[in-house]
Amino acid sequence: MAFDLTWILLGFPIAFALGWFASRLDVRQSKTDYRQAPKAYFKGLNYLLNEQQDRAIDAFIEAVQSDPDTSDLHFALGSLFRRRGDYDRAVRVHQHLLARGDLSREDHARAQHALAMDYLTAGLLDHAENALIALRGTSFEQDALVALLAIYERARDWPKAADIARELQQRGAGDFHTRIAHFLCEQAATALTRGERDAGLALLRQANAEAPAAPRPYLDSARWHAQQQDFKAAYDRLVRIAQQAPHAMPLAAHALAQAAQASAQQAGALAVLKLSYEQQASIDVLDAIVSLAPHPPNGRAWYIRHLEQHPSLLAATRWLEDEPLHSHSDHALVQRALTQAGKPLSRYRCTQCGFESATYFWQCPGCQSWDSFPPKRLEEL
Repeated sequence: MAFDLTWILLGFPIAFALGWFASRLDVRQSKTDYRQAPKAYFKGLNYLLNEQQDRAIDAFIEAVQSDPDTSDLHFALGSLFRRRGDYDRAVRVHQHLLARGDLSREDHARAQHALAMDYLTAGLLDHAENALIALRGTSFEQDALVALLAIYERARDWPKAADIARELQQRGAGDFHTRIAHFLCEQAATALTRGERDAGLALLRQANAEAPAAPRPYLDSARWHAQQQDFKAAYDRLVRIAQQAPHAMPLAAHALAQAAQASAQQAGALAVLKLSYEQQASIDVLDAIVSLAPHPPNGRAWYIRHLEQHPSLLAATRWLEDEPLHSHSDHALVQRALTQAGKPLSRYRCTQCGFESATYFWQCPGCQSWDSFPPKRLEEL
């Protein structure tokens, strides 16, 4: 039987026509899908940009119903629920995603992280902890460690917080030495309060080794020695601050003066304080110098010198306290007015959130940041 080439010549145009027709059907179908399913999605984005979260949520729900397999829509919807404070619905959306068997490994980790953030934002720390631990070995592991650190700090679980901080340190996520020293100091304070002297002091020594330039371990150790009437040891610890953390001397100046007076080391303390004042003029260091001055008039002259270089209401108030005026009643009125006016200026202020306090905090009560309070009074900033 002879092979007829005519059929081959006819087959090529027919095959081409069928292919072209099929491609046109695909394009038409994709345009139809684009018009239908994403329409609600883009409507939701428009509402979101106009800060109309309720309408955006309704639009995203409509889009999810039109295309229930689209994971990005679920993520957008869950994020919106969380921002709105509707944590139960956010949790349900992300749990639904985790239950899907067709989810990629990366999207599964993303959903797990979103679920952890739902729990964390809602204040369900135990659920958040379990969800974050499940992120081990994923691309969200480092973010999970940071969140776990925040959880353990809020729960005051200092040993676990220290372990997480060390792991982050090893990963190169930042310098956590000083923060670890804070955690050790917190544990030491608990141990010393319970009467566990050896354990508490060992933790303070460990904190010193962890962050030699951190002032808190020296201050906490000196405070404990002073409570035990061991003023010589307290004095030695406070002098170390001038060597290791001179910027923190305003925090140690008053305690140093007291320890020096109790251990008959006024001359040495005065030299340390004067050097600190020359390097960094501070009203707290100045007060300590005046308290150790051998003659009150000489001590009060320091306030005049300070005022010549640094106009200060606090220094003027201190000088006026012992200045004899013509009328004792007038003196009292002026002194009271100046003292009242100077109170806001003697506060400490957090550099992260602006929280102000008459007491110095290592961790800000407002934003929970560590070492965010400069060791200077508000007037000196």
